[in-house]
Amino acid sequence: MQFVVITLVAALPRAPGQEQAGGAYATPTIVHFGTVRLLSAVLSAPWHDMRVASFLWGFMELCGLAYALIVVRRLHMTAYQPLFEDWLFHALLPIAAYAMLAASACLVRAHGHEAMFGVAATALMLLFIGIHNAWDAVTYHVFVKKREHEESQSHSQ
Repeated sequence: MQFVVITLVAALPRAPGQEQAGGAYATPTIVHFGTVRLLSAVLSAPWHDMRVASFLWGFMELCGLAYALIVVRRLHMTAYQPLFEDWLFHALLPIAAYAMLAASACLVRAHGHEAMFGVAATALMLLFIGIHNAWDAVTYHVFVKKREHEESQSHSQ
């Protein structure tokens, strides 16, 4: 969905500082979707021992948490002033999801069954965050940015 919207709004003029918004708003959505796909692949592999899988999802947690902190920094650098909902879905919830993945990796030896539910909850959480953020970006570009462009075109004529 994001690829379609980016294509549709590519012709619109860019405001100063708008380039940084992609790194703060669009790219993390793709990363979250990719993480869900990678988690699914890791958990679908026929491991002989869950330690390898838990190591991999623990490593994914470290990478995801580091990336989430980078996104927090990027949110401060955009021309757009993030609202509470933006902070919630682009910073707080992803950090919580990656923390849950870390807890699952740590608990897998003692509580394997429960740890798997933690991984599933993380995957669903990242999936829903990605869906929300993609929809939010689509509606912003279509209903706000496109309308602003159309209004500026009609005033200049």
